[in-house]
Amino acid sequence: MGFFRQEHWSPWPRVQGNRQHQATRRMCSYESSFQPAQFLLLVGVPLASAVLLVQCLRWRCPRRLLGSCWKLESQEEPAPPPTPLPEDESSRAGLPATLQEVATFYQELHTPTQGQTVIRQLMHKLLVFSAREVDHRGGCLMLQDTGISLLIPPGAVSMGRQERVSLTLVWDLTDAPSLSRAQGLVSPVVACGPHGASFLKPCTLTFKHCAQQPSQARAYSSNTALLDTKAWKPLGRPGDHTSRDECRIHLSHFSLYTCVLEAPVGREARKWLQLALFCSPLAPGQSHLQLRVYFLNNTPCALQWAVTNEQPHGGRLRGPCQLFDFTGARGDQCLKLKYISEGWENVDDSSCQLVPHLHIWHGKCPFRSFCFRRKAAKDNEDCSALTNEIIVTMHTFQDGLETKYMEILRFQASEEESWTAPPPVTQPPACNRLPPELFEQLQMLLEPNSITGNDWRRLASHLGLCGMKIRMTFMRRSDSRCPSEYCESHIL
Repeated sequence: MGFFRQEHWSPWPRVQGNRQHQATRRMCSYESSFQPAQFLLLVGVPLASAVLLVQCLRWRCPRRLLGSCWKLESQEEPAPPPTPLPEDESSRAGLPATLQEVATFYQELHTPTQGQTVIRQLMHKLLVFSAREVDHRGGCLMLQDTGISLLIPPGAVSMGRQERVSLTLVWDLTDAPSLSRAQGLVSPVVACGPHGASFLKPCTLTFKHCAQQPSQARAYSSNTALLDTKAWKPLGRPGDHTSRDECRIHLSHFSLYTCVLEAPVGREARKWLQLALFCSPLAPGQSHLQLRVYFLNNTPCALQWAVTNEQPHGGRLRGPCQLFDFTGARGDQCLKLKYISEGWENVDDSSCQLVPHLHIWHGKCPFRSFCFRRKAAKDNEDCSALTNEIIVTMHTFQDGLETKYMEILRFQASEEESWTAPPPVTQPPACNRLPPELFEQLQMLLEPNSITGNDWRRLASHLGLCGMKIRMTFMRRSDSRCPSEYCESHIL
């Protein structure tokens, strides 16, 4: 029955069917002789190549793309894979950060601070930051007592949108550029966030520098996020973004910024230092006292760093900061003890300490300390009248330049002195000055005299200026400084 069916339904003659049957038998015999090794060569090699190609693409995929891929996977898995910290922070960090920790870091950094300046240690970094939301009207961020501001002009954000922006002072010294011996760091490292954000109009970042010749100061930028490995590159030529003591950069997008001193070949580079002396209060019966002298860039944020660094130790700034003319001639800084009052003695064997030149030149904020103790009373000698105060005199200079330039540091303290509040310190003018664009708007609003008196005179009275000073300011309208600028100098 089966043979009849095949003959009935076959469209080919019997001869052709025999030939087809023989060809089929030859094909079957060829397939039966096909070895497994040949099968692996035909199928396994392309499959292995595809797997290797996918793996190579994954290895060469940028970290940002991998992060987005991992983020999608982490929505399904409770434990996302960890992301290592940058190489320059590996010595300070314990365990590698996870994606959740990195996300928390940026979320906290960009959370609006309601106009407040926050100092906090996040992800092994000591940061000073402020954040806010801006719309089409623009806005300004200012970090208190640092001289750092970020201006977002009106129209930089499109109508109907709100952008969350942040301004961060990076006190992690490892984030500064890697400099040569001829280069000196003269400003802080400032980050504008979120990284890569762009606006319809350029924003203006302003911060202080301490270069003696602004034409030798060059702005640098690292087009990286704050936790990534930095890649510093110069912005334009030296002097393009610097004025007498300020660096002003018009930003097309947000990133990291700083300022580096680069003197031309054959010329000497110099910068201004501020020498700050810190000490804990002299308590009655205290047997030891330690003084610490910081060698800081002459910028407001460098001094605030030292103040913050001294808080855990109870150290307070004593006396005004002394300016020092520091040169890049590779001379180490010497700190020499010249005088100590009766009843006290130096605990250290040496009365002279050295600070490596590059530690100061590269802005590492170094300090040196001296420890003093009360002398033991000898027989038939009463030292109680001599040990209730201490007077110290130190000289500091660059090695080999003692006769050319030297600064004298003096310290005096007594047990009766009240240290409940820091003593008044002579400081440079207020560093929280308004950006020029905002000041021009303030001048336009306050300069025309108002019949109701609701002009710069009313503002001056709210700022605490006495009536005599207001009248003198009004009479000096022909001066180079307008009345509203006198008011502006007292703001903040």
